[in-house]
Amino acid sequence: MLIDTIKKENLLALKNHDDVLRAVYSILVSKYNLEGYEAKAKGKEIGDPEMIKIIQKTLKELEEEKASYEKGAREEKVSEITRQIEAISGYLPKMMSEEEIKNVILGLEDKSIPAVMKHFKINYAGKCDMALVNKVLKSL
Repeated sequence: MLIDTIKKENLLALKNHDDVLRAVYSILVSKYNLEGYEAKAKGKEIGDPEMIKIIQKTLKELEEEKASYEKGAREEKVSEITRQIEAISGYLPKMMSEEEIKNVILGLEDKSIPAVMKHFKINYAGKCDMALVNKVLKSL
């Protein structure tokens, strides 16, 4: 599972005294654990799709943080956050291109917006940007 790999990287960062990477890996592990507790309370299990969502959300937060440091001209923080972004971006699957999304939509029988969005959410969760799916669908 993806979380096991991240936990190993967290331990490696700890051993190497790499506080920058350790911080971001610890955040991911903590968010995963919190999500796991909430899921267990509902009688569910979480796996890689949920971990991908956690990574995507964390990347978005890091990008916002980076932008605020850039405005404040704090280059040392910008470089740290850039390093964190690069480290965790590698755990995300390759995102689908507009052309791939278009081909999948054209292959569907029901091309209504709710049906297409549901299909992508179920079959391509974490592998495509839903806003891009909506844009491609409306352009057809």
